[in-house]
Amino acid sequence: MLKKIIISPWTALITLALVVSLRVADPTFVESIRLRYFDTLVTSKSAEVIGVHVINIDEKALEKYGQFPFSRDIYGRIITDLYRRNAGVVVFNILTPDRDRMGRDGDYVQTLKQYPTILPNIGSATARNTPRAPGSVVIGPYQNQIVEYPGIIANVPAVENAAAGVGIVNTFPEVDGVVRRTPLVISSGGKLYPSLAMETLRVAGADTTFQVKLNENGVEKMRIPKFGPITTDSLSRIWIDWSMVPEVHSLTELPQDFDGEIVIVGVSAAGLANPVATSKGEMLPQELQAAILGTVIANKDRPVITRPDWADGAEIVGLVVLALILLFLTRWTYVGIISSGIIIGAIVPFCSFAYSQYSWLVDASFPVAGLILIILHAYSVKFVSEFLQKQQIKRQFGSYVNPTIVERLQQHPELIRLGGEKKELSIVMTDMRNFTALGESYGEAGVEDFTKVMNAYMTALSVPILKNDGTLIKFIGDASLHIHGAPIDDVNHAKRAVQTALDMIEAVKGFNLSLAELGKPPVGMGAGVNTGETVVGNIGAKTKFGYDVLGDSVSIAARLEGQTKGYGVLCIIGPNTYEQVKDEYLCLELDNIAVKGKKVGLQIYAPLGLRSELNVSRGDEQMHAAMLALYRQQKFDQAIKFCGDLAGRFNGAMNHYYEIWVERCEEMKQRELPKDWDGVFVATSK
Repeated sequence: MLKKIIISPWTALITLALVVSLRVADPTFVESIRLRYFDTLVTSKSAEVIGVHVINIDEKALEKYGQFPFSRDIYGRIITDLYRRNAGVVVFNILTPDRDRMGRDGDYVQTLKQYPTILPNIGSATARNTPRAPGSVVIGPYQNQIVEYPGIIANVPAVENAAAGVGIVNTFPEVDGVVRRTPLVISSGGKLYPSLAMETLRVAGADTTFQVKLNENGVEKMRIPKFGPITTDSLSRIWIDWSMVPEVHSLTELPQDFDGEIVIVGVSAAGLANPVATSKGEMLPQELQAAILGTVIANKDRPVITRPDWADGAEIVGLVVLALILLFLTRWTYVGIISSGIIIGAIVPFCSFAYSQYSWLVDASFPVAGLILIILHAYSVKFVSEFLQKQQIKRQFGSYVNPTIVERLQQHPELIRLGGEKKELSIVMTDMRNFTALGESYGEAGVEDFTKVMNAYMTALSVPILKNDGTLIKFIGDASLHIHGAPIDDVNHAKRAVQTALDMIEAVKGFNLSLAELGKPPVGMGAGVNTGETVVGNIGAKTKFGYDVLGDSVSIAARLEGQTKGYGVLCIIGPNTYEQVKDEYLCLELDNIAVKGKKVGLQIYAPLGLRSELNVSRGDEQMHAAMLALYRQQKFDQAIKFCGDLAGRFNGAMNHYYEIWVERCEEMKQRELPKDWDGVFVATSK
């Protein structure tokens, strides 16, 4: 038996396990190889000249102007000359943290005031001078998810404040010291500062701010209002597209007309420049900034170079699936060899296609290397074992499953019937928030303890359901579905459903206290409540069914729950529910939304609690309604002002909603809406 095991090609599963373990651990050398492969993809595109010029202060410039750094009146003359040559925006990528030794800071400042110029700052372990206050609008309290520097080295105050914009020029090398990605914002001292590229686009677009929306994972959205949204990863990083090539000139040989394009000035003279290691080799800082700027501009009209969130998992799963298929095919020697060649050979073209068509960075290096090792192992064993009698390979997974025979013949089978009845019910759908962080806090070794905690969570949710005469239908992972109004009729099912949802939210707060005692991150919960005609009864197959609900009302409840994050509230109810509870419960209208899969708008509301228990004036309710009316009349600026006035009212429960609504109004201002716009918001996600 041992001999048969040793000579089986399936022993390559050991190699597969080792390869997968190595990929999951992802040591530095594995990551470096993967990044080098990405370099081949990103640098494979043909060079494309962008609307950016790089002006180098080279050896000829030193001969003309003298020792570097030049006196700052010369800086001013250079900037003035560039604008006289029709530069659109000048980026002067030379930091001036000290006063001019020639005492010509005043001349430089006057030039900066006259001609809009963007200057650099550097994130550092220590601070020097006072950086200019960033023009940022930040939504979300998670700045600690951004690349952070203890301090910033800024220009001398007069120069710093005279510039039209100031941006961070720090690079963000990968584990091998090569720059491939760069953050577009950094954090320092509790503030977010833009990169040089972001600040350049802001100034070029005559915007006063850039906007960043953060969540618990980091950056969710970024935008410069007049430029539009900018896609980044959670650390605000973008992959640099090295095909974006600027036009390069010597300071002593400038074109007559820059045609209103962006001009970046930097030092290239030997001994003064500090080249940066990039995917294309050493590159001058000003050329790197031009590539970053070109990437951001190009990304507006083409797919963004990205490493998809699913890529790591897909590569590992793909490796395992393909390895198992190829190991299975080793039973037919030539079929297996040919299949291995085809499959392994197709991985690189597939990944190249994913990049060329969608700009997805999918790794081919490790799957190819891993599959080659696994196949070499399998065929080495197979070739050694060919002198032995061939053994039929048996699939073993069946031995791990106990067969079950389900018998449904009973004395009174008519009691277990399929189908159900249609009646008006109130459906409550909930979903846990921060489930991933809670699960990760236990790790793989803590599965049993995590299971106990999830059981405790579900128990906490069950208490309000039973207390308010609800019927728990099922738990779906960390989500729950329950109903009111069946199997026992209840004329107050809508009110009980809303109260149960609110009680469940309170129950989660209590559950978080127990999590805090365990040193675990807190969780949240969103709830959707909808009332409508629903099929309820024993539903399923003849051999397996259970008490369940079907119908559009159930789908809408799920969609309403899915919208809670998007509206910054914990519970959303539908219009039918609202009509039955509005007299007893304070419910504020949120929007008229066509939920995912629907074309007709649906009035949705946020229940805040029993009116008798809340100290809220009717004036606040009327003001909220007026704000929505202004929004639907396309008077977005007035609606934004109302949102500011409403902040803090309703005991602060709607503050996040008003922040989101301000962002919605800003977005709608950019759209060309018809005069008869009905105000319906079409949801594109569940």
